[in-house]
This record gives sequence, C-alpha cells and structure tokens, in this order.
Amino acid sequence: MSDARPGTSAPTVLRMILGRRLQDMRLAAGASLEDAARALRVKTLTIRRLEKAEVALKPLYVEKLLETYGAERREIDEFVDLAEQANEPGWWHSYRDAVPSWFTAYVSLETGAKTLRTYEPQYITGLLQTPGYAHAVLRGGLPNGSEEEVARRVELRLHRQSLLEREDAPTLWVVMEEAVLHRQVGSADVMRDQIDHLLAVTELPHVSVDIVPFAAGAHVGACAPFTYFRFAEPELPDIVYSELLSASVYLDQRADVVAHLEAHSRMALLTSSEDSRALLKRMRKEYS
Repeated sequence: MSDARPGTSAPTVLRMILGRRLQDMRLAAGASLEDAARALRVKTLTIRRLEKAEVALKPLYVEKLLETYGAERREIDEFVDLAEQANEPGWWHSYRDAVPSWFTAYVSLETGAKTLRTYEPQYITGLLQTPGYAHAVLRGGLPNGSEEEVARRVELRLHRQSLLEREDAPTLWVVMEEAVLHRQVGSADVMRDQIDHLLAVTELPHVSVDIVPFAAGAHVGACAPFTYFRFAEPELPDIVYSELLSASVYLDQRADVVAHLEAHSRMALLTSSEDSRALLKRMRKEYS
C-alpha cells in the first residue's frame, strides 16, 4: 500500500482479499498483466488497480478474468457473488460527511482485523475513548468546526468501539506514554471518567493497556503514533498505519511492518500490566 490520498474510496477488507485472490489466480495460470489486460481490452493499470482493490470489482470483468485463468464455472459464480458483496459500502459510508476520505480505509482495516496493536504518545487511543474525552480531543483538533461536525465525529468514534463487543472481537493491545495521562483533555471529571473506563476495559480478556512510564527514559518507540493490523485471512498481509500532521501512510512491506512490531514489543517490556494499572489508579487520584 502507499500513502493515503484524499478523494480515494476505501476498499472493504473483502475487496482487498478478492483482489489478492485475482492476482494469485492470474499468477497460477501463468498469465501476465498484459494477458489479463488483453482479455478485458483495458490497460494493464486497470488490472493492477483491480488486484490492489483500488477500484470496484466489476462482475463482468471478474467473470472474464476467471474464464481466462481457466477457473471452473462454480468457482466463477461464487467469486462473482463475493465481488458483488465486496462492492457494497461499509457501515462507515454513512459517516462520509464526518470523516476524511483517507481515514475510511483505516476504519475498514480496523473492522476486519483480528489483532490490533497501537502506540499512542499523545492521546488515549480512539477505541478506548469515552464520549467526553473524544469530544474534547476532536474539538481541539477542529477549532473552527461546527458543534454538529464535532458531534458526528464523536458518533463515528463511538460506533467504531462496538467491534470490541462482538463475539469475534479482535485482540487490542495498546501501548501509550505516561504523558497521555498527564495531558488534561477536557475537565478533571472527563479525565477521571476516562481513567475509570481504562481500568474497566483492562479487565476484558481481549484488551491490554501498557503505559510506558517517564522513568523508562528514551526508548525505541518515541515516535509518531501507529497501528498494526493482522487479519485472519491469509491473503492479507500485516499492515501498519501511521499518521503525521498533514499526511498518513499505510505500510505492508515486511521490513517496515516488522520494525513497528518489534518497537511495540520492546516498549511493552518497559512496563507491566500491574504497574500500568497502579499508575492509572494514582493518576485518577490526581484528578479527584
């Protein structure tokens, strides 16, 4: 994947999987990009974009490609049915008025992941924010935004959190800096409620929160926030998302992903679950 760009539609995870399968089937058939392009009478760029899930999977295109690759009729019909499902907009599509187009790809990955690892140096991660904390964070980031706009973004953030309540909820492992707890976002009541929420969610078997203390000093992960995604589907690679002030990037090159994964693991070794909970309880008293 490459830098996220405004104006591009976010593929669903299913569309990404099917794109990978199209590529695998083409390679297994010994067909080149040029061969596939000739079969559809399109440019090779179109085939690349189909395989990378950058465009919708047109059923007629999919059917013709699979015939070219020698697939059986039943396999073709099943693939076309899945392609039609993959072209349906994700639930987040209804929030397109409240979220930048480049971020919808993140929501798609988050919804489809089986494992999430995040590093947060500035704020509580969005999946664990309370309504009051989320409102204060989003209002701070949108100083000129209307209250309606902020409220819609808060609504989206809270909707995203429902994935932690699913029967097949992903594993979420958060590593954040102690500085996050010292940065008062909203009122003291907001911070107290937020810390209470963190203490509650750390009781869940699929959620872990590790807080790197100031005493840890300089460490490998003192950088921009990032999220690591792993999926149950073997067709999808592990992906890392990182966000800067004016840009965001999605990484799936193995070396990049491994570097972030190792940084996350090293940071987690700088603390423990018990020490993190103790720090949360101390900080709660600070806001009493």
